[in-house]
Amino acid sequence: MLLYSNIIGKGRPFLILHGFLGMGDNWKTLGKQYSNEGFEVHLIDQRNHGRSFHDDTFNYEALVKDLKYYCEHYDLKDIALLGHSMGGKTAMLFATEYPHFISKLIVADISPRFYPVHHDAILEGLSSLDFNDIKSRSSADKQLSNYVKEMGTRMFLLKNLYWIEKGQLALRINLEILKVEVSEVGEALPIYATFSKDTLFLRGDKSEYIGQSDETIIQRHFPNSNIVTIANAGHWLHAENPKDFYTTTLQFLLQ
Repeated sequence: MLLYSNIIGKGRPFLILHGFLGMGDNWKTLGKQYSNEGFEVHLIDQRNHGRSFHDDTFNYEALVKDLKYYCEHYDLKDIALLGHSMGGKTAMLFATEYPHFISKLIVADISPRFYPVHHDAILEGLSSLDFNDIKSRSSADKQLSNYVKEMGTRMFLLKNLYWIEKGQLALRINLEILKVEVSEVGEALPIYATFSKDTLFLRGDKSEYIGQSDETIIQRHFPNSNIVTIANAGHWLHAENPKDFYTTTLQFLLQ
């Protein structure tokens, strides 16, 4: 099945993959900026997220196959590919398996290594939303605040809310499958996987996702890579410091 996407602008194809529990719409503002610089920006919803299809299978091999089918469907070549967090893992594996599709790779705040499950409170909070009782976004936010204290994170998560019909809210994500398969999100890149073309890793200076020990791992898998730190930003670096994120990525894309 074909992934849902929002395609903005015309020019060189630039595909953007969101993180766990996100969607392509999270990147709409930056996507419009990239499109003004001569890129055809594809804001993609990965399976079980956003408006894309739901499926019981959820792992990086499946996400990579989805992306390959997407590229073939739209006859995309010489693409720039950006992935954040879970999307970065998808992008890394895709690049190592199908390097001929890609000219440049950008990975935002994630390393090729294994990450333990750390979404328990978020998934528990989303599971607690009873839409027989919850009839407004503010009510959903109040319920979710019992599990997720940080308002910015709740705002991000609540973008998954939508109206099935008048008066009836639901979540776009396939929550049940994501809860079952959440351990897949932290899986490491296969030890043999390498990608030798230009690659940019970005990390937030307040984030712990890419530490000093990750630099060796990154270099082993991506020998032609650089790591740049974005100031005043945590894991959601593209939202917390969009100006520096945009400037740094655009410079890399155009060089």
